[in-house]
Amino acid sequence: MSAVMGRLDSDLLQPEFVTMQVDDLDAVMAIERRIYEFPWTRGNFEDSLSSGYDAWLMREGARMLGYAVMMLVLDEAHLLNISIIPEQQHSGRGSAMLKYLLDFATEREVVRMLLEVRPSNASALAFYKHHGFVQVGERPDYYPARQGRETAWVLERTL
Repeated sequence: MSAVMGRLDSDLLQPEFVTMQVDDLDAVMAIERRIYEFPWTRGNFEDSLSSGYDAWLMREGARMLGYAVMMLVLDEAHLLNISIIPEQQHSGRGSAMLKYLLDFATEREVVRMLLEVRPSNASALAFYKHHGFVQVGERPDYYPARQGRETAWVLERTL
């Protein structure tokens, strides 16, 4: 997760959210590799799309600002990936994307949203705490790391 807290400047255009398509994956992968030391693979995104997970792009005009992938199962949402381009982090774009996802989930009568985050990702932890997420568990050896594996914290927000 690379989205962080901030405010959307009033002079910026409102972002548009569009469904991610396979044709978008070259652009998504270019951003993913810029953001993460251990990015998702193209196969991760292709599998998500072919499995019917909800995936969106955040655009401002023709410019892609970010993307997200979420899996809905019964009355739960699992946020799998939410990413904002580096130049737009700390601008409120992550908050706008998360609000869109929360609203989407709420409209589908989801009662809680779950996600995993690296404990070493202080900006992501602050972002999620700001948006009402709390730690409810952990997954040992979940993420690849420079030295072996890193635990994931499981965060939850009741909707």
